[in-house]
Amino acid sequence: MIELFYFIAISLLFSLAIDVLFGELPTRVHPVVIMGSIITFFKNKFIKIKNRFSGLLLVIFAVLSVSIILYIIYIILSINDLLLFILFIILLSSTFSVNMLLKTAVDVKNDLDESINKARQSVSYLVSRSTDELTESFIVSAVIESLTENITDSYVAPVLYYALFGIIIMIFPMNHELYYLLLVPMLYRLFNTLDAMVGYETDELAAIGFCAAKIDDILNYVPSRIAGIYVVISAYLLKLDGKNSYMIMRRDARKCPSPNSGYTMATTAGALNIQLIKKGTYVLGDPNKEIDKEDITKAVNLSKLSIGLFSLTIFIVLIMVHVIL
Repeated sequence: MIELFYFIAISLLFSLAIDVLFGELPTRVHPVVIMGSIITFFKNKFIKIKNRFSGLLLVIFAVLSVSIILYIIYIILSINDLLLFILFIILLSSTFSVNMLLKTAVDVKNDLDESINKARQSVSYLVSRSTDELTESFIVSAVIESLTENITDSYVAPVLYYALFGIIIMIFPMNHELYYLLLVPMLYRLFNTLDAMVGYETDELAAIGFCAAKIDDILNYVPSRIAGIYVVISAYLLKLDGKNSYMIMRRDARKCPSPNSGYTMATTAGALNIQLIKKGTYVLGDPNKEIDKEDITKAVNLSKLSIGLFSLTIFIVLIMVHVIL
């Protein structure tokens, strides 16, 4: 097996390339889909308890299930280093979703060029609000909100945790280190999926989803703020309104119900000098210009550069730690 540093760095580089070039794995074998099936199974078992303890049980059994399945796969593949390396890269690529994140936003813009009804249908898959009567400006707002909110959990957070744990095991070697290296971003994706599936304050899910929602908030607290800073930096580099981006982040990021989602949405609103509005929930930014579909393209470019700069930083930090060690 190659030296640990090179394994960590090359795996991340190749997995990012796989995601950017080819997108998601087939649904039948996608780890997140499998996680969803595990969550559904245990949710149906524990939801009968009807209190927050049910949510703790759901989290524990989901974590144990994913950890055991991944360990079995790891042990089987350990018989061949090349096979382990290849599957490690493929599985790591499934913990983030750059291609789909960017492509979905572009697709809605293309749908807007054809028909507002087609765009309404497309955006309905991205947001929980009703889209049947959304005007073009609200469709554009919804797309940009979805795109920028997911910079954190679709890329920055899983990669940050992967790199941090990679640095830890570079400093403090341990047994089965590659298993734990992959398990960390996998568990992040599990908690993110748990929150997406049960983390709603409805009568049915308020109790069982409480634990998962709080864990997801904690895990995204630092990554969301890091992602927001990279959006600000990218706004300056793209000659958008970087100063306003930072100002709006400071002013509006906490207006969202989530303690984390506003940090990339508000910065984008400020960078583009537009307002992002979810009726009855939040208004981010100032209406310095009327929002239009070209703002989707600007938001996509802003997201691309933010992701690229963050990736570059991660590789530089890994190299610096390797040199120091």
